[in-house]
Amino acid sequence: MKTALTELLGIELPIIMAPMFLVTNVAMMVDAGESGIAGCIPALNFRTIEDLEVGLKEIKSKSNKPFGVNLIVNKSNIMAKKQLYKCLDMGVNFFITSLGSPEEVIRESHKLGIKVFCDVIDEKVAKKVEDLGADGIIAVNSGAGGHLGNIPASVLVPALKKLCQIPVISAGGVGTGSGILSMLALGADGLSIGSPFIATKESGVNDDYKQACVDYSAENIVVTTKLSGSRCTVINTPYVKKIGTEQNIIESVLNKNKQIKKYAKMLTYYKGMKALEKAAFSATYNSVWCAGTSIEFTHEIGTVQSIVERFKTEMIEAENKLLKTLGRI
Repeated sequence: MKTALTELLGIELPIIMAPMFLVTNVAMMVDAGESGIAGCIPALNFRTIEDLEVGLKEIKSKSNKPFGVNLIVNKSNIMAKKQLYKCLDMGVNFFITSLGSPEEVIRESHKLGIKVFCDVIDEKVAKKVEDLGADGIIAVNSGAGGHLGNIPASVLVPALKKLCQIPVISAGGVGTGSGILSMLALGADGLSIGSPFIATKESGVNDDYKQACVDYSAENIVVTTKLSGSRCTVINTPYVKKIGTEQNIIESVLNKNKQIKKYAKMLTYYKGMKALEKAAFSATYNSVWCAGTSIEFTHEIGTVQSIVERFKTEMIEAENKLLKTLGRI
């Protein structure tokens, strides 16, 4: 299969294993590359710049396949600049930028021929990053796991394809081969898929988190603002039901006040870096698990390779069904 994304990254399938905070690790990255897709890991999954260097070296030593790093580029990430230049030195193949302006990342990456894809949730932001020179757009739709957009893929992808000249990668809501084909049919040049890879043997999260992705379904995914002040999807566990999904008055004021907001978010991310099990305020990652509705299709704890193989099989089956419906076979 050839699309603009496979051509840009030199991969077999037009899929990026989405960067997942606290979930994606070196083993997942290696196996993603060897399975024919491109893995992307959040720089924030490494506590220090030294840890980041060690992790990138390990990935490169175990696989020669293309891989990327996700950078948070707003002021909440006080290590952003150091992370960027360390990744440039280590020769990553691409970046995915989230939040804030990607201008410096694009400028410095292009000096070395490194690709940059930017998270966007609407047409306005998409046009801005295209004008800055982004190589592609990660269209974060309303079906995304973790931090999500407001617009469904069925609207967002065609709108961005019409507006922009660079590749559009749909992010959110897909967990099957037929879902992949549906996004490509909408015009997407590729997909960013995360939640189906949480419940894998390579994943470093605890077994309870993995099993939750098996036991719960799409109807158990709720949106909360308690983790960072922004809308984020989590599994509606008994603990989530207990603490609620809306910020209390103090939390709300901190995250809405123009003078305080950026400092409140910086504090939130700082806490997350220093104590990885904690997210923000009263919630902890021991009992609040980020995931998207695509866990609907997670029925066992598999491997990264088995999930990619399932996607391949399902894509062939879906294509054959479509051709049969159209009377072409």
